[in-house]
Formats: sequence, structure tokens, C-alpha cells
Amino acid sequence: MSFEDKYDVVVRRDTTFTGVFYVAVKTTGIFCRPGCTARTPKPQNVLFYDSTHEAIINGFRPCKVCRPQEEVGATPDYIQKILDELEANPYQRLKDWDLRQRGVEPSQIRRWFKKHHNMTFQAYQRLYRINGAFTKISNGESITHTAYDIGFESLSGFNDSFKSTFDHAPSQEHGKTVIHLIRFTTPIGPMFGGATAKGICLTEFTDRPMLETEFKDLKKRLNAVILPGENEHLIQLQQELAEYFDGKRKVFTVSLDTPGSPFSQSVWELLRTIPFGTTRTYKEQAELLGKPKAVRAVGRANGLNKIAIVIPCHRVLGSNGELVGYGGGMGRKQWLLDLEKEFSE
Repeated sequence: MSFEDKYDVVVRRDTTFTGVFYVAVKTTGIFCRPGCTARTPKPQNVLFYDSTHEAIINGFRPCKVCRPQEEVGATPDYIQKILDELEANPYQRLKDWDLRQRGVEPSQIRRWFKKHHNMTFQAYQRLYRINGAFTKISNGESITHTAYDIGFESLSGFNDSFKSTFDHAPSQEHGKTVIHLIRFTTPIGPMFGGATAKGICLTEFTDRPMLETEFKDLKKRLNAVILPGENEHLIQLQQELAEYFDGKRKVFTVSLDTPGSPFSQSVWELLRTIPFGTTRTYKEQAELLGKPKAVRAVGRANGLNKIAIVIPCHRVLGSNGELVGYGGGMGRKQWLLDLEKEFSE
């Protein structure tokens, strides 16, 4: 990227370049992430660095607004303790008084959940409990016992909550799919991970513009509801992605659940055959599929991939080798290619 390209990212406060480079300001002695909300510096006062270490050894100190040395989008310790407590006892109900007893200001945790999960903390707790209820009822447990076991004070209240989530009453439960959803951090920004009992169906950066559309498409294709929670596939996903970013994993083995047309399925399967540290063009992908004239169709199917990195659509380039078409942002695409190149040499 040229200086002009990087400065344009700073002006637009484009978060998709998080972790790709850092911007240092000579007049203040401070360095920031590209998407920092602080005042935009003049171009003549700007220097760009590839890492926080490089910025520090050149005499710059980290910004207190965007905190570039901290893991991007990391869950604060005080919230992580609450989440750990909920995981240990998912059926408890933490009210404002309970939060204050734990040294947490309710308005603060509400803002964090609204920003990062698009719901209040109380709504998150309720969905977490409903997730557990779905599992119990699906396994044949009594609706009445389930309602009171997970902390509801009345059967009617439980029925209303269940119906608002699943669009039918608990007594009509007929095996609707649950997509468990988690939020986790990576070196280039926070991601959402989604998984059914069969496998991973979503890994996307939280700032992807089409994320809501992807959620709706998954719910429709899988006849599913999306609820906060974790399962074995999501645990494995986080472990394998951490190994990937450390350069210790070149092939993913986590199970996948990828609803789509037969053609899209064939494109995604072919993507997984592109070796770590290498690239192909859309034209080469079409030829390998035996459909040399279907370059545009291959590109569209590539764009429909909802499992970023694991199904490596970032390894596909334009006909002349240029970077094109990546939902997570072009900066991240280049960063991933550079990472793989570094660890394949």
C-alpha cells in the first residue's frame, strides 16, 4: 500500500485494517490503530509502521483512545469473570444488584453487550438460559421442570420467552436447529464463530458489512435460531485458529456445516485444496472445476463463503494477480497472505 492508500484508511477510520499497520503522529508522539476515533492528523505529521514494536522503538507511545497494544476487541476482565460465572451456572439470573455486589456497574456492562452483541446483558442471559432449555426439552425433559430449573418464575413467562425465540411453543418443539454463537479475538480483529451440532457454519469478522444478511441466510437455510453459547466445534475452532495465527497450523480439521447450492459446495470444497502459502486465480478455480467459462459464478460463490480463513477464499486472486473481493477487507486479505508466506518459507 502507498502512503496515500494508508492515509485514506486513516481518514475513513476503516477498522478492517486493524493489525495490518499502525499510524504514528510526529506532533504528539503517539501511535494508533488505523480505525482510531481520535482526531485525524495532517498527512505531513504521519508515519506508518508495520508493528507496535516498530513504533515504540522509534519513540512513539500508544494511544489511550484505541489502545493499540491491547488485543483488538478483547473482552474486559470484569466481563469475562461474569461470563465464566454464567458458563459455570447458566441458569442463574444476575440482576443489577448482583452485578454491583461484584463491583460491576450495570450501565457499563449494558453498553458493552449492546456494542459487541447488539443486545443487553439481561437479553443475553435470557437467551443463554433458553439455549439450555432447548437442549433439555429436545432430550425429552419435562417443560414444567425445565422452566423452573433454568430460573423462570412462571411457566407462562417461560413459554412466552421460548416462543419469541423459536416462533413456536415448547410443546411444539420439533427439532429446530440451534446455531451456537461466540465472539472471540484475533490479531486482525474480533470475529464471530457459529456452529451447529454438525460443525462450524460461520467465521466472520464482526465488522463485515453483510454480517446481518449472513445470519438471516443461515437461519433460513438451516431452519435455525442463533443463540449465545459454545459447543465442541467452537472450542476446536478457536484452538485451530490460534495455531494458524502462530504459524503452527496449515490445515484445518474442524468439522463444517456449510449449507448452499451444489455449485457453491463444489467451489468451497475446491477452495480447501489451495495449499497454505499459495494462491490461485478465479480463472484457475473455474478451470479446475471443469467450467472454464464460469469465472463470474465462481467469484459469486467465493463471496458467499461464510467460513473465513478455514475455507481460504483469501487465497484467490484476480486474473492478473491483484487483490480483489474479500468480505473481511483488502487489508486483512493481504495480511493473511503475508502471514502464510512468512510461515511457508
